[in-house]
Amino acid sequence: MRSLHFLTVVSVVLALGCSKEATFQVRESVEQLHVTRAVPGSTLLVVDAAGKELARGVVDVQGSLVFRKLPPGKDYFVRTEGQTPEQTRPLTVMSVGSSAPKVPSYAEQKLVAGFNYLTMRDGTTLSAWVTLPRGRGPFPTVVNYSGYDASRPQDANPDLEFLCADFPVLCTPPTDPSAMLAGMMGYATVSVNVRGTGCSGGAYDYFETLQVLDGYDVIEIVAAQEWTLHHQVGMVGLSYPGITQLFVASVKPPGLAAIAPMSVIGSTDSTLLPGGILNDGFAVSWVTNVLAKAVPYGQGWEQKRVDAGDTICAENQLLHSQLIDNVAQARQITYYLPEEHDRFNPSKFSDRIEVPVLLTGSWQDEQTGPYFFLLFDKFVNAPAQRLIASNGVHIDGFGPRISMEWLTFLELFVARRKPIDPMKVRNVSPLLYTQFFDAPLVLPASQYSSYATYEEALAAWKAEPKVKVLFESGAGDSMALGAPEETFEHGFSQWPPTETDPLEFHFQPGGALTAAAPTVSGSASVFSLDPAAGAIGVLAPRGNVWDRLPDYAWQQPAAGGAVVFESEPLTADLMMMGTASFDFWLNSPVDDADLEVTLSEVRADGKEMYVQSGWLRAGHRKPGPDATRLWPAQTLQENAWELLPINQWTPVRVGTAGFAHAMRSGSRVRVSIDTPGGVRADWRFANKKFPEMVKYGIAHDAAHPSKVVLPRLAGVSVPTAAPPCPSLRGQPCRTWVPAVNVPFTP
Repeated sequence: MRSLHFLTVVSVVLALGCSKEATFQVRESVEQLHVTRAVPGSTLLVVDAAGKELARGVVDVQGSLVFRKLPPGKDYFVRTEGQTPEQTRPLTVMSVGSSAPKVPSYAEQKLVAGFNYLTMRDGTTLSAWVTLPRGRGPFPTVVNYSGYDASRPQDANPDLEFLCADFPVLCTPPTDPSAMLAGMMGYATVSVNVRGTGCSGGAYDYFETLQVLDGYDVIEIVAAQEWTLHHQVGMVGLSYPGITQLFVASVKPPGLAAIAPMSVIGSTDSTLLPGGILNDGFAVSWVTNVLAKAVPYGQGWEQKRVDAGDTICAENQLLHSQLIDNVAQARQITYYLPEEHDRFNPSKFSDRIEVPVLLTGSWQDEQTGPYFFLLFDKFVNAPAQRLIASNGVHIDGFGPRISMEWLTFLELFVARRKPIDPMKVRNVSPLLYTQFFDAPLVLPASQYSSYATYEEALAAWKAEPKVKVLFESGAGDSMALGAPEETFEHGFSQWPPTETDPLEFHFQPGGALTAAAPTVSGSASVFSLDPAAGAIGVLAPRGNVWDRLPDYAWQQPAAGGAVVFESEPLTADLMMMGTASFDFWLNSPVDDADLEVTLSEVRADGKEMYVQSGWLRAGHRKPGPDATRLWPAQTLQENAWELLPINQWTPVRVGTAGFAHAMRSGSRVRVSIDTPGGVRADWRFANKKFPEMVKYGIAHDAAHPSKVVLPRLAGVSVPTAAPPCPSLRGQPCRTWVPAVNVPFTP
C-alpha cells in the first residue's frame, strides 16, 4: 500500500511539474480544508491525485482561506498558482462519518474551572468558560453553546458580589443568565463559543455541518469529565443558545441527557421570511450583528486575552476573516428550497431528538418570533416533553413560573434526583428579578419537594399535561403591572388542543363581523398599499419592549389604509389558543400583494388590545399539504408560487402566528387587513414596491364570502376578571377608534 501511495504522489508531482514544499499551513476538516499563513492575495488551488482542479480561491489579508463543500477523499493537494508552485503533502478531506473521534479521546481532554479550550475532531479549538460548585463532585452539569460571548471571562456584578459566599458562581459568572441560574442551583456550567466566534478557532457560517458536529464533540468532552454527574449533561439557553440545542440534539450525542431551549425559532424561514416576505428588521440585523462580532477580535474581549499572552486565541483569529456572508445569502432567498433549507429548519429534524425536551416561547416574541409553535407536535421521539407558552416578549423564559418549571426539569432529567425547594435561591430572587424585570418577583416554591422519592416526583411530572399555556402574563401582580406573572394557566394534552372548536366570523358590508355569511351581492372594501409601512414598528422612538409597561406607539390605520371588521359585543367569554385563518377574496391591480392580518380585542372599557398578526406574500398563497381549517401551512416553495391574476377575485388564506388569549363577555372581536408593518417591536418587512399607487379590494358578498376562523377552546373557562389595559406583556393597548372602510369600485 505504501508503494501505491508513493506512486500516486510521484504521478501528481510529474503532472504538476517542478514544485516546492508549501510554506503555508493547511488543516484537514470535514468537507473542508483550512489554509493559514499563505501570501495575501495569492491564488490557491485544490487538486486531486490525478491533478484535477477541485476548487480555487484567493487568500485574504490575514493569509487565510477556507475551501468549503469539498467531496470527501484522500490524496488531495493545495498548491499555489504559478510555474513553480508551492504544494502541500497529501491531504484528506473527511466525511461526516469518517470524522468521528474514538470515544477515549474525549476523556483525554481535562477541563478546569475558568477559561479552557476544547479540541474538536478536526483539531479546531473552541474557547469555553467553566464554573464548578464547591466540593469534589460529581456535579450535575449543563452546557451553553452559542455564537455570543459565551466563553468571555467576566468579573462579578458589583450589586451581587455580596452573595458570592452563598453562590460562588456569582464571583466568576458565566455570561448567560440560564447558566448562572443553574450555577446558583449547584450545577457545573460549561459555556462554549461556536467556531469562528470569540477565542474559538475556525470561520463562522450559520449552523453549518461543522458547527453541529462541534456541538456533538462539546457534549461528549464535557460528559467525559470526572466531575460530571452520570457522565450526562443538559443543554440550556435562551434564543441563540436555545436554537443550538435543537441542532445538536438532532445528531444524538450519547452524553446528552436533556435539552431546555427557550425563545427559539420554529424554522429559520419563519423568522427570516414570514409568509415569504423578508424580515428586514430583527432577522437581518441579528445576522449582521453576529457576523460583525465573528470577524477577528470582533467581540472585543479577545484582544485582552491575547495581550495577556493567550497565543491560542491569537492563532484562532486567523480564520475568522473567512466567515460566510449570511446576510447576502438571506437577501438572495426567494423560495424555500427543501434540499438546501431543511437543514436549517428544526421542525424538519426535531423528530430525530431522542432526549427529554422542555421548550418555552412567547407569542409576541419580538426577536425570534412567534412561530415556535411549529415544533409543538414534532418531538415525536422525545421520551418526555414539556412545552410552555405565554404572551410576552423574548426574555420571558426567565420569568418566575417558567424558571421553576425549568429548574424542575433539570433536576429530574439531568441531575436525576428528587427536586428540592431552592430556598436560598428563592430568598434572593426578588433582588435578581428587580434587576432583570424591574419588579421584586419571587421564584415559586417547588411543588415536587414533598414527594418521598425521585420516582414519585418523576411520575407526577409525567402525569401533567404536555402543553402548558400561561394566560395574561403581566397582569398577575397588581403591584407590578407588566411583570411576567400570569393570572391563570391551562394544560393541554397535545398541539393543537383536542378542545379546539373553530369559530367563524364573516366579513359584512359596513365593517360588521357576524356568524352568518353575507347575502348581498357586489359588496367589497378597499385598502391602499402603504409603501412606508414595512419600516414602521410598534414602539415609540425611545421605547423599550423589555420594560414592564413599554412606551408603545401602536398607530391607528390611516384612512383607507386597512379594511377592518368588528363583531357585536360577545355574549359569553371566548377562550382561544392556536392559529387563526383569514380566508378572503382579494382583487389586485398588480400581480402580487404583501398582506398583513391582525386580530385584536375591543374591550368594553373602550380600549383595543393587540392579540396577534400574520403575513403573506400572495404569490405564496397556495395552502400546503399540512393545511388545516386554522392553518394554511404555505410551503413557500417555487412549485407552489403563482402570481395573482390582475383585476380578478382570487381566494387567499393568511394564517396568524400562534397565540392564546381570553376575551370576556362584552368585548368585540376586531380583525384587519393591511400592508405589513406597524405591529412588531423589532420586525420590519421588505414589502414589494410598485411604480404606481396600488389599491387592493377585499370582497364580502354572497359570491365571494370572506371570513376569519378563530381557534376557540370549547369547555375552557376564563376564571379571572379582565386585566388592566395596558398590562399584558407583548400586547399593546390603545384607545379604540371606530374604523370606516372605503368601498371598492372596480
